[in-house]
Amino acid sequence: MWMIRRGMIAEPLRRGELFPPGSVIVLLGYNAPLFWCLWDDNLKHSACCRCFVVKSDKEQQNLIKMNVFRNRVAVLGLVLLATVLLYLLLPAMRQGSMEPSLAVQRMALMAASVPPSTPNITVRTGQLPSDPPLFFREALPVDSAGRQILPRLQVVLLHGQAFTSKTWEELGTLSLLAANGYQALAVDLPGFGKSPASESVKSDQNRVDLLKRFLEALGVRSPVLLSPSMSGHYALPFLQKHSSQLHGFIPIAPVATRTLTPQQYQDIQTPTLIVFGELDTNLGAQSLKNLQQLPRHTVVKLAGARHACYMDKPREFHQALLDFLNKLD
Repeated sequence: MWMIRRGMIAEPLRRGELFPPGSVIVLLGYNAPLFWCLWDDNLKHSACCRCFVVKSDKEQQNLIKMNVFRNRVAVLGLVLLATVLLYLLLPAMRQGSMEPSLAVQRMALMAASVPPSTPNITVRTGQLPSDPPLFFREALPVDSAGRQILPRLQVVLLHGQAFTSKTWEELGTLSLLAANGYQALAVDLPGFGKSPASESVKSDQNRVDLLKRFLEALGVRSPVLLSPSMSGHYALPFLQKHSSQLHGFIPIAPVATRTLTPQQYQDIQTPTLIVFGELDTNLGAQSLKNLQQLPRHTVVKLAGARHACYMDKPREFHQALLDFLNKLD
């Protein structure tokens, strides 16, 4: 520390020594440490310079306490700021380093399931000029030379409330199915994705008719119908009325499972793969209880997965899907 007297050069002050009365202290910057400089009669106050004339030992002690307090507050502020930054940044860094992206997951799935000689699968899009118009995505199976081949089975994929047909493309499901010899069709249900909303699908019968027209327009006969969550409003009434037209049924924690009676469930002979996430204790558990009344069902529980279990565990989901389809073929 340095001591200043009027007209004198700054001289060192030993630790604990008080300033003599008449000393002038100049503080540069509101948050800066104390600096001691020459006294100048022309020195004026400014936004970044404050002067104190020490007249007593008590004033000096108060000044020292004030600056100790200011320094402690500044250090505490820096510690709090660093804590907040770590709290905000570490989860993102951990997630980025531990959870692979959807694209990485898709590449890994394709590498594990697609034969090396299979060419790239093209996912084409279209829209049926129905009422309402229905947008869809389609992946067709091809041979090693890229020529289209007859599909082993046709698989129609519906979607949940927060998703669209694009989900199945991004997840790699459409390409995976086509690479394994299946025709894959994913539709945007009315009011989702690129299909406009419509007042004509308010009743169960309206939704059954819409799904039936979609299948007929694309020449789909005896498909395997995959139905997650919200799409149960379409799939369950269709299953009840036209189960004989389905080669297989894959419900993934769908809604509307309470709409069928025990006898109606018993009358359905469609092979069924019930899929749900271990952590989906609400709709997953409820739909499982009802769907288990189907006579020809098997159950796959994806460990550690939530309601949209196919998103949490895509590799396990795809493996279960292919295993089920292989048994139907």
